[in-house]
Amino acid sequence: MRKYQFPLVLCLSAYLFFSAQAVSSPATIEFPSSQNEQSLWSLEHAYWRYVQDNDLPAYISLWHQDFLGWPAVSPVPLHKDHITDWITSQTSKGLAFKSIELKPAAIQFSGNVALTYYWITYKLLDKDGNGTTHTLRVTHTWLNNGKNWQIIGGMSMPEPATPQK
Repeated sequence: MRKYQFPLVLCLSAYLFFSAQAVSSPATIEFPSSQNEQSLWSLEHAYWRYVQDNDLPAYISLWHQDFLGWPAVSPVPLHKDHITDWITSQTSKGLAFKSIELKPAAIQFSGNVALTYYWITYKLLDKDGNGTTHTLRVTHTWLNNGKNWQIIGGMSMPEPATPQK
């Protein structure tokens, strides 16, 4: 019986050690965001900075040539050739976009495709700097073409004044 005792104690000790590590690890180890996740959130922030700066060429560069999306300001889905219409419709009235906060909700990757979900809070300011605060829910589908990420699909909608439960 003694010759089986040492291997049994060794196996039991290893089991207890690794079990303790498995139980304690999730609570004590934080994993950093992936490089792709950081890149996409950076691109989402750039998106709204380009709108705020009225930098339409930089804004357009974010969009894939085959884009199709449904922005909150349109009654129908739009392609890339109309993606700046909502910006120019406001600037032509003398309004300026002012980004207030981008609040991430979720991000998910599947190969070279990624989905971002977030809230953007902003104001459209008149010449005197007055404007009403608005919040949109935004989703973008990003496609990595091997060189960079571009938006190939998306949708937005106004956040209700009183969030639904």
